[in-house]
Amino acid sequence: MHAITQTEIFLIAMLIIFTVPFLFWRYLRTDFYAPLVVVQIIMGIVLGPGVLGAHFPEYYDFVFTPTTIQNLNGIAWWAVMLFVFIAGIELDLSKAWQYRRESGITAGLALGTPLLFGSLAGLLLLTQTGWMGSEAKSWQFVLGIGMSCAVTALPILILLMEKMDLLRQPIGQRILRYASLDDIAIWAVLALILLDWERVGRQLIFLVGFGLLAFYFRKIMQRMAETDRWYWSLIWLAAIGLAADWAGLHFMVGAFLAGAIMDSHWFNQEKMDLLRHHVLLVMMPVFFLSTGLRTDWALGGQMVFVAAAILLVASIGGKLIGVQIAGRILNWEKGEASIIGWFLQTKALIMIIFANVLLDKKIITADSFTALLIMAVVSTMLTIPMVTPRLSRLAAVIFRTN
Repeated sequence: MHAITQTEIFLIAMLIIFTVPFLFWRYLRTDFYAPLVVVQIIMGIVLGPGVLGAHFPEYYDFVFTPTTIQNLNGIAWWAVMLFVFIAGIELDLSKAWQYRRESGITAGLALGTPLLFGSLAGLLLLTQTGWMGSEAKSWQFVLGIGMSCAVTALPILILLMEKMDLLRQPIGQRILRYASLDDIAIWAVLALILLDWERVGRQLIFLVGFGLLAFYFRKIMQRMAETDRWYWSLIWLAAIGLAADWAGLHFMVGAFLAGAIMDSHWFNQEKMDLLRHHVLLVMMPVFFLSTGLRTDWALGGQMVFVAAAILLVASIGGKLIGVQIAGRILNWEKGEASIIGWFLQTKALIMIIFANVLLDKKIITADSFTALLIMAVVSTMLTIPMVTPRLSRLAAVIFRTN
């Protein structure tokens, strides 16, 4: 009788990862409320220990052996590094500076209000055991939960606006300006949360060294042919990710910084779009499954769902109220703030990446991570159904020039 090999078990896992979400998305036609990327995240949760592992433990243990999980994690780490790296490269702050008053007010309120609401939710969770990680201080946990509620997923936002033919429209460019500023704040806050006073020397060495290297790296890259730039950018990504992790700031902070100091015009935009598309197609499904394998329901499904509901209210309410205030200050048309607020509510990938880092550093527990994951999925699924009827009523706003 043939003894199944570890390679065959790994390929069975890959077969499940790429088959189940695609068939669910394609044949149930979920695209209106759950794009493929959202279905892949949901399937990651379903295939994790909380659902498949709980109801069919023999099958779960057979496929997702420690060796298989280790192999999947390696692919997932590189996939998410590439994804965050591309997001950093595509940040364009020139338009944000050109419209700095409008962008600053909107981005500040769109981030600050849900951050406040989410932090209050974090304080509420602190009153119960089982939510804060073993290595966290109270302020790290509260700020981490608050920022998770405030996150906007810039890459997924781009995908949704492309799907709705809004990306190149004036309102789409405005939303990208607001999200870009918030993206920088997200990673800055994450670096603050991860600041380790026992390793502050390493972190200072990294930041100073990164600043010097980035200065010379930019000069060198400007003189290169584009073909060489692609290869050197990957070397740069791996080196900065390694250095950031060595310093205790996590490799994903390094990946974002590695991309953020690079200019998008150094690369052919069509090729960059294809790279992002192929990373999402070929590698990110492994990250989603890897993320699902980290979910837990130790406190009981009911408590996790209650926590997720509280976080969802804080996230959506905070984002919409913040943008409504910005709209009043800036004299937007009636209904415009609602459209922008719902688009900025898109979370999915970046919040999941953010929460993965918090889990890695034991700032949150697996139960908190699961609640945050559910919140991110639901908030992202609400975006298109909530935005579509509002857009049809305010078609003129789509073509505004400022």
